[in-house]
Amino acid sequence: MMRRFKGLGVSPGFAAGRAILLRSRAERLQFHLPERDIEAEVDRLTRARERVRAQLRDIKARIERTAGADRAYLFDAQLLMLDDPLLVSRALTFIREDHLNADWALQRAGDELAAVFDGAEDPYLRERKGDMFDVVGRLRGSLRARGPGADSLPTSDPGPYVLIADDLPPSIAAQVDWTRVLGFATDTGSWTYHTAILARSLGVPAVAGLEEASSRIAPGMMVVVDGDAGEIVADPLPELLSRMPRRRPLAIGQGAADDRAPVTRDGRRIRLEANLELLVEMPAVRAQGAEGIGLYRTEYLRGAGPLAAVSESQQFEVYRTLLEQMAPAPVTIRTFDIDEEQAGCWGPPGRLGLHALRLSLSRRDLFVRQLRALVRAARHGSLRIMFPFVSGVQEVREARQILQEVIEEIRAAGGAIPSIPVGVMVEVPSAVLTADLLAREVDFFSIGTNDLIQYCLAVDRTNARLAEFYEPLDPAILRAIRLVARAGRRQRVPVSLCGEMASNPILLPLLIGIGITEFSMAPGSLAQARRIIRAVRYDELRQIAAGAMHGMPARQTERRLTEYIRARASADHAAADERHDA
Repeated sequence: MMRRFKGLGVSPGFAAGRAILLRSRAERLQFHLPERDIEAEVDRLTRARERVRAQLRDIKARIERTAGADRAYLFDAQLLMLDDPLLVSRALTFIREDHLNADWALQRAGDELAAVFDGAEDPYLRERKGDMFDVVGRLRGSLRARGPGADSLPTSDPGPYVLIADDLPPSIAAQVDWTRVLGFATDTGSWTYHTAILARSLGVPAVAGLEEASSRIAPGMMVVVDGDAGEIVADPLPELLSRMPRRRPLAIGQGAADDRAPVTRDGRRIRLEANLELLVEMPAVRAQGAEGIGLYRTEYLRGAGPLAAVSESQQFEVYRTLLEQMAPAPVTIRTFDIDEEQAGCWGPPGRLGLHALRLSLSRRDLFVRQLRALVRAARHGSLRIMFPFVSGVQEVREARQILQEVIEEIRAAGGAIPSIPVGVMVEVPSAVLTADLLAREVDFFSIGTNDLIQYCLAVDRTNARLAEFYEPLDPAILRAIRLVARAGRRQRVPVSLCGEMASNPILLPLLIGIGITEFSMAPGSLAQARRIIRAVRYDELRQIAAGAMHGMPARQTERRLTEYIRARASADHAAADERHDA
């Protein structure tokens, strides 16, 4: 029976495919297997069991050496569970008979075994449920070491698929095979959710804020994602599918590049760069004529694993490739912007704890590893290093000192290091209020409006229920941007804006009116941005911006901007018609 789920359209376009479910923060990937993939999935779970068996034996041996054999026996129970007919063997039966993928089959077998333990009269047996959960967790981790990428999907079935998730962290989204998964929908999230930003960059239709879709859609069910209307349709009628336009996989950046400079009608030159998450986006960046990379988000390098697993050599190869492919244009690489939980440091999650630069400064070993990779790569192009989530001057000074020590160490070893500009992201109120002080410490600013709006207005940008309070046109936000722009001009420090406001065709002219002349945005937004810039006048936009910053209601500002852009577009069309007639 056809069902509709209404949410927020966070990436435009249409996609249809069989549902794959991702639940509990990417711990359970659920889909039905075609017959020809059954034995491959059986082998996948069997090999995971053997890897876990080796892990447990190593742990047991290590405990015997350090704490004695009387402690090591605790792992015997877990080793025996690997061969319990109610766990792995039962999961293998689910794979063969019900065509469940290994992750799903293991979860179902674990749930059944947990019920057995709960019903046991012997307290000792009931307590063994904890060991069982530990074993299942190890098996799941062995199965899903790289997240739901190409290796996790059916090997012989090209799809198409649609991913339905309760939550889809960017680290997991970055590993999805988007040539087979043509769209996604999540229970959580909003327009500025980082995964939504990635979806727009890749041209993947997406809907967020559905609240309960992941619990009401079954794996294998046909699903339509309508990113324009902000809804998904489960079990759609055949006529709906036949009318639906189809998205070509990874179609971003297919149009011809427009090489005309982005200059307003009254001569104000605007610089346009691209935001980048994955190297696969580089062809789109070049095709759309980006003048550089204004933001490369390095946190995507860690995938689903801990930060410590990302080696210096792995980072160096990515940074070198990125710099070489964009040379001689500049590339701004942001250091890791993640929290303790995401980094695998076992701390509490959340952006207000040890996060971003604060985390890097507290984990100097990981920070130095990243800085070494960046400095070594600097000779391969035009590198700029940017520190995220800066809250004050002292953090910048400490980070720059560590960077200088890394540079001196590499130079002492015979490495030639070019000059590397260093900047900060301005995205919290304390950085805005001390922008004049920060400008004396850095070479450039980049305003991150996604977090700036969130923290200035005290609204969680991932919460769909609070979407109406997330207001980019609030005078507080516009004044904050103006304050940073002025501080930069006084100290001759370039100021760029890399948040989602830059990609919005209505807000971009307003930002130009405030005084921003450099932007970084999703590659797919560059062509439209050029067209808008060439249609507007800076002197007229200054007047609109002045009204917006002096209390004009947000909706009135939006209407005024919309009417202005339409009028400019109509004037351009009329002029083009006159030239054609002549």
